[in-house]
Amino acid sequence: MDDARAVLAARLGARPLVRLTGRGYTLMERWLVELPDGNRAFAKLAVDEPTAGFLRDEYRVYGSLEADYLPRLLSWDDNGELPVLVLEDLSGAHWPPPWRAGDIELVLRALDEVHATAPPEGIPLLTVDMLHPWREVESDPAPFLSLGLCSAEWLESALPALRAASERCDVEGEAFLHLDVRSDNICIADGRAVLVDWNWAHLGNPQVDLAFWLPSLSLEGGPAPSELLPDAGDLTAIVSGFFAPIAGLPPPAGAPTVRALQLAQLEVALPWAVEALGLPPLDR
Repeated sequence: MDDARAVLAARLGARPLVRLTGRGYTLMERWLVELPDGNRAFAKLAVDEPTAGFLRDEYRVYGSLEADYLPRLLSWDDNGELPVLVLEDLSGAHWPPPWRAGDIELVLRALDEVHATAPPEGIPLLTVDMLHPWREVESDPAPFLSLGLCSAEWLESALPALRAASERCDVEGEAFLHLDVRSDNICIADGRAVLVDWNWAHLGNPQVDLAFWLPSLSLEGGPAPSELLPDAGDLTAIVSGFFAPIAGLPPPAGAPTVRALQLAQLEVALPWAVEALGLPPLDR
């Protein structure tokens, strides 16, 4: 923490105010700072090469676009050391949950604007292989079965349909995607939804953003996924198949709580897939 304070002071001339915790699943340092002009800002500091890569991926978006769904870029420092990104202070915005009347509609509108945006140079293409399709569970079912969501017999009977649906699903496309839409990456400010943490931005099918948001939204008191995306079909296999092989694994370094979040989303996504694909009812 002392190193972060020194970096903020030396490279930005900023006075660190509060280290922000409780949001985000990487080792990235997040700070509320006071800039030399007296204004407050939000600063993200990379702490190693992986987080430096995440931050540079984010800057590719912030440095190329200005939009209502983006926070304002205030500063970028990548002078050969680990980079520092400085954005407008959104700590006074509403960060769901709770989801108030009209908030979900603002997010849907923002996603439409994202998907209609001409993307920055260098944004990669989304592929099915990136989304942990069900064939990974087929190769090693033990981590998934350890979650207790179904019996081994149910998995054996349902797996061919889940794998086929995930592999025929068309996730590719040319739309600009955030690809990490969850409440910890969304705030409501001045009558608009603002999305943060853009290091996973890709080009693909715009319904992928919506489908991946819906399980966490449901967990936070929002509607069931099928209410907002009634014809999800094969996308439900993509969403459940993303979480299925990883939710039962040990947590990655620097993200001790992420597996619990993934399991909670899988507990919504898997029954959604069962219903949408006409699979046998889950048994335990």
